[in-house]
Amino acid sequence: MKQGFMLVFDGSNGAGKTTVIKGVEKYLTLKGFDVLLTREPGGTPIGEKIREVILDPSTPEMCYMTELMLFGAGRAQHVQEKIIPALAQGKIVISDRFDAATFSFQHFARGIDLETIIKINDLALAGFTPDMNIILDLDPNEGLKRVISRGEGLDRLEDEKSDFLVKARNGYLKQAEQSPEKFEIIDAAQSKEAVLSDVINIIDSLLES
Repeated sequence: MKQGFMLVFDGSNGAGKTTVIKGVEKYLTLKGFDVLLTREPGGTPIGEKIREVILDPSTPEMCYMTELMLFGAGRAQHVQEKIIPALAQGKIVISDRFDAATFSFQHFARGIDLETIIKINDLALAGFTPDMNIILDLDPNEGLKRVISRGEGLDRLEDEKSDFLVKARNGYLKQAEQSPEKFEIIDAAQSKEAVLSDVINIIDSLLES
């Protein structure tokens, strides 16, 4: 793996992204890499304000195009302000969600046409693309049980109907099928230790490439 590299962790909420990301950060730091953790929506001061608007459960009336463009606006800021400068400094950037989430949630689950999403995403990315998406795959209903068991309230997207979350999950799997060179799927129903071990194996393969 070259320095100046971006890994994205994505998948259903409750799949264990936070735990895995912390484990990967520790692993790479011990190997001498400079690691930057970030997230979407969010990642920058502007992005975090956008995150509050997008995920606020008190705004169920938000229309789909507003949601899509807010994600795009936050991503544009994220890429220009945080990600590209970090990569230029030789850092490994690890993001909790990125553009694969937009295709899963806004296209496969919301039903916004693919051409529109590609246009918005291309404007936000301005030619940039992450190096690898690692999808922690878990039944969304099981994921919600995990979130609820932690005593956390549900955000606006988590509070969608089960069918919406199932479509989003299938969207990740479809993207991985279409672009296997950019996606790895991990069974997140395993123990935390097994999930992290599988992820580390992928990281090791990238380090050797």
